Amino acid sequence: MHNEPLAFRMRPKTIDEVVGQQHIIGKDTALYRMISKGHVPSMLLYGEPGIGKTSMAYAIAGTSQLPFIALNATVSGKKDVEDVVAEARITGKVILFLDEIHRFNKLQQDTLLPHVEKGSIILIGATTENPFHDVNPAIRSRCGEILQLNRLEPQDLVELLRRALHDEHRGLGKMTIEMTDDQIQKIADGTNGDARKALTLLESVISASDDEDGKIVVEDWLIENLIGRIGLVGDKKGSHHYNLLSALQKSVRGSDVNAAIFYLANLLETGDLVAVSRRLLVMAYEDIGLAAPEVGPHVLAATEAAVRLGMPEARIPLANAVIEMCLASKSNSAYKAIDAAVRAINEGKTGDIPFHLRDTHYAGAAALGHEGYRYPHDTPIGSFGGWVNQQYLPDKIQNEEYYEPVIAGEEKRLAAIYERLKEFKKEK
Repeated sequence: MHNEPLAFRMRPKTIDEVVGQQHIIGKDTALYRMISKGHVPSMLLYGEPGIGKTSMAYAIAGTSQLPFIALNATVSGKKDVEDVVAEARITGKVILFLDEIHRFNKLQQDTLLPHVEKGSIILIGATTENPFHDVNPAIRSRCGEILQLNRLEPQDLVELLRRALHDEHRGLGKMTIEMTDDQIQKIADGTNGDARKALTLLESVISASDDEDGKIVVEDWLIENLIGRIGLVGDKKGSHHYNLLSALQKSVRGSDVNAAIFYLANLLETGDLVAVSRRLLVMAYEDIGLAAPEVGPHVLAATEAAVRLGMPEARIPLANAVIEMCLASKSNSAYKAIDAAVRAINEGKTGDIPFHLRDTHYAGAAALGHEGYRYPHDTPIGSFGGWVNQQYLPDKIQNEEYYEPVIAGEEKRLAAIYERLKEFKKEK
């Protein structure tokens, strides 16, 4: 009877045994050829849990036949790093696999980095967080490759599960197991590209199945019961959470209702209602904007209702808000206008406020020349209200324009007013 979990036992021993990730380690890639010829570069492996970062590191070590040391940055100390350095001095070269590398502290880096730089330590770092956000630049600069791993496809997981069922040494091959192709496919489809979950689920299913005269018979209901809730769900603070927020916003911006609802559901499963509500409110003004100005207040009401209701009821007003935003006319003109103005200010394109616009609520304002302002409401212009032709921007930038209307929805009417007022100014 094995003591180690099936997922641990089935880790690939060479790069030829790696399942999936062919864009990184396939036989037609440069990395495969380099490793096959004995050259292993330092690298960072980035991706979600369970998609093969640790397995790939072990496979690379197995192929290269170099000494291999695995550490986890969350629990390793300076002494662990010094031991790796000592091993490198003895053997001449060692592969260090460092899991959760984004948690590596400065003291550990200072001990390790010179040896990585000269090549006596080959660093393979693994992280679930975006390395460009969370990995120290000193580490990144010494890793020639930053490789983003993808979730495994169902066919990859089917291959892995079959391998585990037939492998007599590391897998379940010595057991007589009655399991259909459909059942294997159900596990592959239900574990969302996560090899560790797929193998763990397979092991759990086998353990829970009835043994009938030395034959283990797997039943459908058992698989369905053990699969449980497995989705894109991540934690509230990780990179994947921000990827979900980004995917939600881009789906709404692209008017894809089904994708937006899908990402909203995943975000709500993390329980971070505040972050989701905040992003939806920003989207209402950033992406919908002046084309449908009524959407902003609608989304505000929906997010306030969601916070008051809490989960699971909060999903209902938020779903209403997301669908309305998806199908609303869209404009980013206000967002672009304010950014253009901020950019201009930061570039020094500014000037003095015209005298007639300055504060006059004190004695002596006229003596300073703060006069001449004309009150627009005193000059009605059709149904618009009131307007007078006077300068508002500073002299140096009086002809600058930051706002460019988008001809969509309600903004089409606003754009017509904007253009007409510009014509009035030219008649000065």
